[in-house]
Amino acid sequence: MLTIFESILPVFLLVLLGIGLKRTTVINGNFWEGMEQCSYYVLFPALLFQTMAKADFSDASSIHVSLIAILAFTTMSIVVLASWPVLKRGQMTPSTFTSLYQTSTRWNGFMALAIAAKTYDAHGLVVVGMVMAAVIVPVNAGSIAVLAVFSGQKRDYRAIAIKIISNPMIIATILGIGINLIGLPLYRPVMATVEMLSQASLSLGLITVGAGLKVADALKPSIGVLSAVVMKLVVFPALAIAVGLAVGLTGTNLALLALSAAVPTAMNGYVLAKQMGGDADFYAAAATVQTALAFFSIPVAMFVANYAAGG
Repeated sequence: MLTIFESILPVFLLVLLGIGLKRTTVINGNFWEGMEQCSYYVLFPALLFQTMAKADFSDASSIHVSLIAILAFTTMSIVVLASWPVLKRGQMTPSTFTSLYQTSTRWNGFMALAIAAKTYDAHGLVVVGMVMAAVIVPVNAGSIAVLAVFSGQKRDYRAIAIKIISNPMIIATILGIGINLIGLPLYRPVMATVEMLSQASLSLGLITVGAGLKVADALKPSIGVLSAVVMKLVVFPALAIAVGLAVGLTGTNLALLALSAAVPTAMNGYVLAKQMGGDADFYAAAATVQTALAFFSIPVAMFVANYAAGG
């Protein structure tokens, strides 16, 4: 337990650094939006590309974990959607429910990659990278579908589909897998450049995550926000561990599946909420509280997974 905690500590210290830097005058405020875009379009795609291009796909376990992750996500989505009749009677609005759904089912893959790299080295990166690649489409498609249905507004579904398909994470992952499978050699200086970008991606990405959090929103969380916290940090990892055990997942891979489910929600869902009529303020508050509490809940989830797997 202590080992896991100490492995995760540097990740959260970088998030805290981002929170501190955002609130000082040392760095121009316009920097953060550009850094967020750079991480999304350049740094993390480079990391995923490198990870997939070098992955050992002869080990089918990582693909197995990816398929189980999709099953866990689908099950969690059903659980959240099934709660709507109860939440509706509790006066929750459809707009707020869409953000509850997003913050309960989305996961911060960048944070999971950083923790996986710190705790399980290259194997952790490959497995979480494969999980990330597998769930990007269903997670985004599910969020968009829920927002479209509950907002009651007409949407251009063709444009939405194109947006999902053109996601830089998906493109980078597919390219990396394709180059790996066909054995296409890449010019060494090009790969060295990609590796340098990859090395910068995790640390800069975590600082950017911290900069995007709204600490004031965490001081007086609503019942709805606390529900999103319980759903994401308790229910989702417990459900993922249960699904993993049910299909025979064991050892390190079960812990990595639990890690993927236990990390807080991704901040890009906030932008989607603003664009499609969701409750963006609720999303920001839930993401902030989840990130703060995940520092304690992630080690517990991984410890439980290791214990359940006999690791």
